[in-house]
Amino acid sequence: MPTSSALAAGAPLLQALLTLGLALVLWQLYRRQHKAHFLWWAIALGLRVLSVGAIAAFMFTRAEWLLYAHQVLLAWTALGLLYAAEVFSQQLAWDRRYLWWLALPLAWSYVAIFVLDNFALAAGPAVLFLALATLRAGIVFRRYRHRTASAAAGFLSWVMFLWAAHHLDYPFLRARGAWDPWGYYLDIAFTLAMGAGVLLLVIEEQREGLRTLTALSGDLRAELRPDVRTELRSELRSELRSESRGDAAAAAADTADDPHAALLARPLELRGVRGAMLLRIDPDASLEVVRGVGACATWRAASIPERVEQLARDAARQSRPRLHGRPTPSGDTPPFVAALPLGPHGSAALVLVVVGDVAAPFAALDDRILSVVGEQVGAALERDRLSRGLAQRSEELERLSVRMLQEHEAQRRRLGRELHDETAQVYAALKLQLGLLREDAPPALRERFDRLLGWVDRGSDSIRHVTDGLRPAVLDDLGLLPALRALVADVREWSGLTVGFDTARWTSTARGLLGQDAEVALFRGLQEALSNAVRHAQAQHIHVTLELLDDRARLTVQDDGVGLGAERRAQLATGPGRSGLIGMRERIAAAGGTLVLDGALPTGLLVRLDLPRRQP
Repeated sequence: MPTSSALAAGAPLLQALLTLGLALVLWQLYRRQHKAHFLWWAIALGLRVLSVGAIAAFMFTRAEWLLYAHQVLLAWTALGLLYAAEVFSQQLAWDRRYLWWLALPLAWSYVAIFVLDNFALAAGPAVLFLALATLRAGIVFRRYRHRTASAAAGFLSWVMFLWAAHHLDYPFLRARGAWDPWGYYLDIAFTLAMGAGVLLLVIEEQREGLRTLTALSGDLRAELRPDVRTELRSELRSELRSESRGDAAAAAADTADDPHAALLARPLELRGVRGAMLLRIDPDASLEVVRGVGACATWRAASIPERVEQLARDAARQSRPRLHGRPTPSGDTPPFVAALPLGPHGSAALVLVVVGDVAAPFAALDDRILSVVGEQVGAALERDRLSRGLAQRSEELERLSVRMLQEHEAQRRRLGRELHDETAQVYAALKLQLGLLREDAPPALRERFDRLLGWVDRGSDSIRHVTDGLRPAVLDDLGLLPALRALVADVREWSGLTVGFDTARWTSTARGLLGQDAEVALFRGLQEALSNAVRHAQAQHIHVTLELLDDRARLTVQDDGVGLGAERRAQLATGPGRSGLIGMRERIAAAGGTLVLDGALPTGLLVRLDLPRRQP
């Protein structure tokens, strides 16, 4: 059977080994994640191992300096656990004034061990200090639990509260041998419980870090959470109204597709985050607020809190994320601020600033991971800027193309009218004068006048064909349907093909239901489709259908020719080229219509043009 002394010596050894193992786990977490709270937890548990070793050695040697070392190390352990809790909860930075707290156990333990003879007077203040430090750590975790609803923090707070109560039994039980070895086993249980709580906090931090990565690296055009979208829209409308841009502009904010607003809305979905803003910091140190949401919505360049501005400038200058936590006495800003530079290393012009009540969304992530995320977000913003510029350029080119088509049509109309009204009249007057001269001319000259009159007729016919090609007068004079009939009859006459024209679903009162551009587009579309069928399709029969539907007019041209392959149809329908069908597509699109080329027929090609009806 083991002796009592063996049990008394084995319990501290077991406590030291388990505490050392937990300290090494936390040290490895610090090496992997470089988070300061893991380092301080590891240091505190390392001090606890040394204190246990000192008291175990004192049990055999009875050297008072070992008891002194045990008391000092035990007090430092409590202070280390308290500081680790503060660093985790508030990202508390080291201050030299904290050294006075480290000096206090040195002084009092010396007095208690080497000066005082009264055990209660010597041990009481030291135990009370130990219990209060542990109690304070429990309060820190309890406050963190209230702010974040962290189950692990709640568990740790109860562990610390009970451990603080357990410290109070030292002068009455353990120092008199009544708790050996069970006091050590209870300390082991509290140590393991604290380690389990810390690891649960690590798991919660990693889960929150994953949410942060998902939020920051998500699609900037993806759907936002409804409450975040509502808050963002409200802030955008308020911002627009404050800039006197009117209710119409404020209403437009509801559908605004702004990647900056979408980026800032993502952090608002994270735990404890109260606001975010995007800053542009130029190399000349000038600072501009691009946009702010939440608690940062009202911040401007001149009103940004000093510590927030300094942190953002440091992040931009160093091209690495910065996290700072320090509650302000005035409460003008949230206690935690994170600054994330966006863009490649060394060229960060944009900085994302996030403020909140807890540091968990960013404290859990390694700086290297956040740096990579910042580079990806910056690249996404740059791609979005380029795509928006490209889309704007394409829209401008589209408008230019429409304007060019309209100008082209107007010029054709003016030229056609000039030829019809002036040149054709000149030919008519010339023919009249030549006819009069022929009547008075000798018979020998009449044959020559007949040849001159024939040339004048050919010139008149040429002018008529040119004016009809430029702008058929019948389209302006009689309307769309007579112009299409005349075009079909003309093609039927000169091509010799069978060209049918079905207008059964077209009302005779349809004139004016289409805009002028739509009528011209339909006429030109039919002109090009018939020309293509006659010249290239090797067709024998062509059927044209004109329909008036509820919201649009439809013109269908179907032939029985050789048709088009799928690749050629796709190129003509959507791709670049110089074909007449490409010009038809652009003209139809300029009028707000659509062109469909359907070659999935046994033979031939079907061309369908849809043009919108004019709104009442």
